[in-house]
Amino acid sequence: MPKNYQHILALVFAIKEINENSMLLPNVTLGFNIFDNYYNGQLTYNTVLRLLSAKKRFVPNYMCDVKDQLVAVIGGLDSETSSFLATVLSIYKIPQITYGSFVSGMNDKTLLATLYQMVPNEIQQYSGIVHLLIHFRWTWVGLFAVDDDNGERFFQTLVPMLSSNSICSAFSKRTPKWTYVADILDLFLDDLDKFPSLMESKANVFIVHGAPPSMLNLSWYLHMAVFDSNLGKVWIVTEQWDFRLSTYQKNWDIQFFQGAISFSVHSNEIPGFKTFLENVNPSWETKDCFIQDFWENAFSCSMKNHSVITEEEPKKVCTGEEKLESLPGTFFEMKMTGHSYNVYNAAYAVAYALHVMHDSRSKSRSKVAQKSLEVLSFQPWQANPLLKGISFNNNAEEIVHFDENGELIIGFDIKNWITFPNETFNQVIGKMDPHSKKLTIQDEKIVWHRRFNQEPPISLCNDHCHPGNTRAKKEGEPFCCYVCIPCPEGKVSFHKDMDFCNDCIEDQYSAPDKTQCIPKGLNYLSHEDSLGKALAFSSIAFALTTLWVLRTFWKHEDTPIVKANNRNLTYTLLFSLFLCFLCSLLFIGKPTSTTCLLRQTAFGIVFSLALSSVLAKTIIVVLAFVATRPGAQVRKWVGRKLGDTIVISCTSIQVSICSFWLFTSPPFPDRDFNSLHKEIILECNEGSTTMFCLVLGYMGFLAMVSFSVAFFARKLPDSFNEAKFITFSMLIFCSVWLSFGPMYLSTKGKYVVAVEVFSILTSSAGLLSCIFFPKCYIILIRPELNNKRQLIRKK
Repeated sequence: MPKNYQHILALVFAIKEINENSMLLPNVTLGFNIFDNYYNGQLTYNTVLRLLSAKKRFVPNYMCDVKDQLVAVIGGLDSETSSFLATVLSIYKIPQITYGSFVSGMNDKTLLATLYQMVPNEIQQYSGIVHLLIHFRWTWVGLFAVDDDNGERFFQTLVPMLSSNSICSAFSKRTPKWTYVADILDLFLDDLDKFPSLMESKANVFIVHGAPPSMLNLSWYLHMAVFDSNLGKVWIVTEQWDFRLSTYQKNWDIQFFQGAISFSVHSNEIPGFKTFLENVNPSWETKDCFIQDFWENAFSCSMKNHSVITEEEPKKVCTGEEKLESLPGTFFEMKMTGHSYNVYNAAYAVAYALHVMHDSRSKSRSKVAQKSLEVLSFQPWQANPLLKGISFNNNAEEIVHFDENGELIIGFDIKNWITFPNETFNQVIGKMDPHSKKLTIQDEKIVWHRRFNQEPPISLCNDHCHPGNTRAKKEGEPFCCYVCIPCPEGKVSFHKDMDFCNDCIEDQYSAPDKTQCIPKGLNYLSHEDSLGKALAFSSIAFALTTLWVLRTFWKHEDTPIVKANNRNLTYTLLFSLFLCFLCSLLFIGKPTSTTCLLRQTAFGIVFSLALSSVLAKTIIVVLAFVATRPGAQVRKWVGRKLGDTIVISCTSIQVSICSFWLFTSPPFPDRDFNSLHKEIILECNEGSTTMFCLVLGYMGFLAMVSFSVAFFARKLPDSFNEAKFITFSMLIFCSVWLSFGPMYLSTKGKYVVAVEVFSILTSSAGLLSCIFFPKCYIILIRPELNNKRQLIRKK
């Protein structure tokens, strides 16, 4: 893979700088050997044993050329290679600095004691991925990993982290491990039929994990499945991944990776490195055994003096003037990649460790011995304690320092990959702090796949539940899949995807769309209300009418019709009716402590006074008729005292009931939050329902007695008969109050009060009209009938 060649150039550049720095390792020249293991375990073991052998003879554990002293090993790029190397190098305690991620199941501290990692632990990456998903509210994601131990560890570690953060995996796909093209094609073709369904998943976010050749695996799938690049996804890739293609994939379309987000080891531009790359050409270094293959593969040309014709396409002759900067990003980058940055820092870490050793020995030697570092007495294991405590500033002015676990203290760069037909480049859109582990993202910098029209993609099992709805789990589906249910009455949800609806406080109600709580209005029979105005006007009008009737009777009190109907009881009845009309005004307006105390009690006492007066008038009429018979013994009962006794005694009972009510459970102002949906009812709580019913019941008793007596006396001679009019008035009175009960119980709010006021006015008006209007008619319209002769006329 041509892109990996920059790792070689980064090491060459670092060693060149170190050797030219006379202050770092004076009189000492660092050299290096570079090996390619082709991601093969057998080649890896063979290579590490060659490092421990004679230079020209493969005799492991035998070194005959002491001038080429092995100091440390930088590698490998993938976790598996690093594990193979550690197995052998740990025996000799030779420092190994991995410049790629290292995930191993090894718990043997001896194997890890000489291992130094330029990439932080993978758990930090997983934590960053979770924070990224939470940041964009992606809860339905697909997972890809190579089918090996590291891939299995990836699933076992990440999936629980996703679940604990309310994120689900739509699928977990294991891709075949990379070996050789001929072998992998069979594996891919066997699994190819399942791949299109994964790409058409509702999940718009795919998380990919694997060793550096992972992109080759996934590219094979996408290419062989003829995946439509317009069906874009968001690819989130881990540090091991890099957007690189092999030579035979050079013409493949990678537009489906447009907008991918990767977690990359932090890198920085090293002064002079770009200039160094610009000067690289096929003849730049005679000992570079990689340059010819790299150049031919990268530029599709032949380093021989004649063109080479292959089955695919003829290769032109390389001129040597080709420029690295003309290569697409999938083949080579002019910016220092994260892995190259790690190689550069690893070389300097070894150099600074040797520098510290040189300084410590120089202080204890003679001036002659101080001229050079005595490699004869140097052993690789001696560099381990120095590497553990190494700390220096590199040429990019960044601190390089390992922690107690041998991991470089460094964060991750969050990169956004933009792909074009001829090139690929990336831009840093965020960082993950190595200390706080917090993720910072610059959303405005992100370039998404063209499918999403530069809007942050949505990746959910189903659409968002909008405010006003709550989520309910789908049976048999992962917890990220749900249905949306509207909030019930009185509850709201303010945000998307709420798991429950919130109750509105008692003085508020839910809006029709259930997205907000609205303050409830106040409900009471107000003077400003049209209904309140009508009832108040009627009350005053009837009261004034009563006063007019009273004035009429007072003015004509000496006439026979007024005298014949017991003037004192008449005045008492008219006065009580006047108070009845006025007491209805207590029910109109905002309830207060005073009005609540007076409403029902005043109404009960005044109406009892009126009914007592009616009852007294009825009884006196009956007794007066009986007393006119010869020899009647009841004549002595007929008189003013009888009427006063009936009125006072009957009214006193109601006064006693109301007094007991006020002393035990007096009415008080109250608020009813529940009866009406949008309003708070301001009402008078009766305090004791029993006492309220007792007051009404006593009035009903008086009304029924009055009605019964008047009914039986209705056939007395007309001249003396007031009972007929009382019968009609009490019939109206009883009808009104019998219908009051159902209406009172079936209405709510101000209409309850309105029903009671209406009943008071109607029943009082019935008494006034039926008893007094006929008399007023005779007094005012037919005065000729208002004489004694007419009154004593026999029927």
